[in-house]
Amino acid sequence: MIEALHIAQRVTLGAFSLDVTLDLPGRGVSAIFGPSGCGKSTLLRALAGLEANTQGRVHVAGQCWQEAQQRLPAHRRNVGMVFQHAALLPHLSVEENLRYGWKRAKVGHDVLARWVAQLDLAPLLARKPASLSGGERQRVALARALVCAPRLLLLDEPLSALDVQRRTEILPYLEAIRSAAEIPILYVTHAVDEVARLADHLVLLEAGRVLAEGPALELLNRHDLPLALRDDAGVVLEAHAQSRDAHGLMTLHTQAGTLYAHGPEHSQGAALRVRILARDVSLALRRHDDTSLLNVLPATVMALDDIHGGQVQVRLEAQGCPLLARISHRSLERLQLQPGMQLWAQIKAVALLV
Repeated sequence: MIEALHIAQRVTLGAFSLDVTLDLPGRGVSAIFGPSGCGKSTLLRALAGLEANTQGRVHVAGQCWQEAQQRLPAHRRNVGMVFQHAALLPHLSVEENLRYGWKRAKVGHDVLARWVAQLDLAPLLARKPASLSGGERQRVALARALVCAPRLLLLDEPLSALDVQRRTEILPYLEAIRSAAEIPILYVTHAVDEVARLADHLVLLEAGRVLAEGPALELLNRHDLPLALRDDAGVVLEAHAQSRDAHGLMTLHTQAGTLYAHGPEHSQGAALRVRILARDVSLALRRHDDTSLLNVLPATVMALDDIHGGQVQVRLEAQGCPLLARISHRSLERLQLQPGMQLWAQIKAVALLV
C-alpha cells in the first residue's frame, strides 16, 4: 500500500468535534462509513478546504495542502468533488458543463474525451440538465469532476438521492472509475452494499473518531464491529465468474465452494464480490438434496452470540472463509448447536448480492 494520502484533521463545529488521523492508499476507493452525524461529510469538506475551523495536516502524493500555519485555500486544492445532487449549471448543455471546469484546469483535450467515453456521455452532450434522469445527471457530475484531472476525488453519498434502478445503473460506472482513475477516491456512504461493491479500503467513523480502518473486506467480515450487529449484517467473499446460463444464473468459484447467484453477464474468470447476508443463511445438520436451495456449503460453528431481538448470530467458517447465520433461540435449541459442530450452511441463489 502506497500511503499517498496522509490526513490529520481536527474540526470543531459547535458541540461537535472531528479528530481523525489516517494514512490511505494512493489509488482506489477508501470508503468513509458511519451513522448520520459522525463526521463523514465534515471530513470531506475539510479536505476540500471548505471548513474554516480546521487544524492539522493534509499531504496528497507528497504535496502539502495543510501543515501548521500553511493552508492552501480551496481554489488551489486540485480536488474533484461530487455531492448527493449533481448541481449542474441548468442553462448550459452537458458539454458546456463539462468544458466549464475543464478550460480552467488547462489539461489536454484527451482528458475530456477520455471521461466522456468512459461514462458514455456522447449521446447526452447536447442536452440540458433538466432533460436528464437522476442517474444521467450524476454521471455528468462525475465526468465534470474528472475532466479537471484532480489529484483527489471526493464523493459525498453520490447515490443516496437515486432510486434503486438508477443506483444499479450507475454502480458499474463507479467501478470503472475506480479502475481507470490513478488517484485516491474518498467515498462517503451509509450503504453497506456500496461499500461491499466498491471499497478497497474502509474507514469506520463514530462520533467524529476513527473506530476502525483497514482493507475493506477484512473489516466487512469482522464480527467485533458494529457492522456485525446491523439488520443487514453479513460477509463479503471474493469470487470469480465461471459461467452464466440462459436464465441469468451465474456459477461462481469462491474459496468457500461453488456458489450460484443471479446477476449480469461477466467474462469467464472475472473477479467479483459476493455479499451473503446473515438473515439469508439457514443451517442444517445433514445435507438435503430435495430442496430448492442451490448453495449448500459445509461449515463449522465457531461461536454463538446473543444479539438484539432475542436472536442468535452463528459465526461459521467454510473452507477458511467467514460466514454468519442469524437464527432464533428455538432453532438453536432444536439443532443443539455448539462451537466445533460440523453442519451445512444453505443460501438461496436469489438472495446473493453480486
